[in-house]
Amino acid sequence: MSGAKATPDALPLLQLEGISKSYGHLQALSGADFSIGRNEVVGLLGDNGAGKSTLVKIMSGVEFPSSGRILRDGQEVTIRSRKDSERLGIETIYQDSALVGSASIMRNFFAGRERTRALGLLDMKAMNAIVMDQLLNTVRIAGIDSPDILVETLSGGQRQAVAIARAVYFKTAMLLLDEPTSALSVRETDKLLSHLGELKAEGVSAVFITHNLYHAYESCDRFVVLARGRVIHSLARHETSVRELNDIIVKH
Repeated sequence: MSGAKATPDALPLLQLEGISKSYGHLQALSGADFSIGRNEVVGLLGDNGAGKSTLVKIMSGVEFPSSGRILRDGQEVTIRSRKDSERLGIETIYQDSALVGSASIMRNFFAGRERTRALGLLDMKAMNAIVMDQLLNTVRIAGIDSPDILVETLSGGQRQAVAIARAVYFKTAMLLLDEPTSALSVRETDKLLSHLGELKAEGVSAVFITHNLYHAYESCDRFVVLARGRVIHSLARHETSVRELNDIIVKH
């Protein structure tokens, strides 16, 4: 019907319009448009320096765009911090896992979102139980037998597993995953990819940055390709192939 307003479900979950970001003379993003819908997994692809991580940092509040705007359910919003992104239902997993090495697994897991009992006392027993359940039954990472282990003693794969378990447990509207499988074993990677499908079935969308096009093609509904800070292609999975995606990236 002409003039009818779009319903919330018809709007993108998150939409970035004309996003530019510069660092001095370096132009990381130039007028980039990006959107993600509900129950959608989008692969963000491109060669090194294409602007993928910068775009994710803007969505997660780590960086602020030089120009452009961000909309959540069609309403313009401002994301200037991680707290802002979390309030909008965005959870981020970075390549380096962004964990505090000198703190325990449990402290990292519940940082800023601690469970409390009466009188505001921390419910250590409940939090420890949740952490171990997630690590043993969700991510299933070997070698972790206590939530009190310091993160600095963990291997790269174990740290990433903790970050993934945390994001899965606190799942909200959308996950941003910046090369999350880079330090994972084959088994751990398979588990993460299966999580993306499970989360989508539960109504959680995801943006997945990876250099592994096979992982992307297995997991994503749509692919957005960046080159030199610009979005050059947006393709649904049924419209393309791993070979074509590779050719697009190589040619640009």
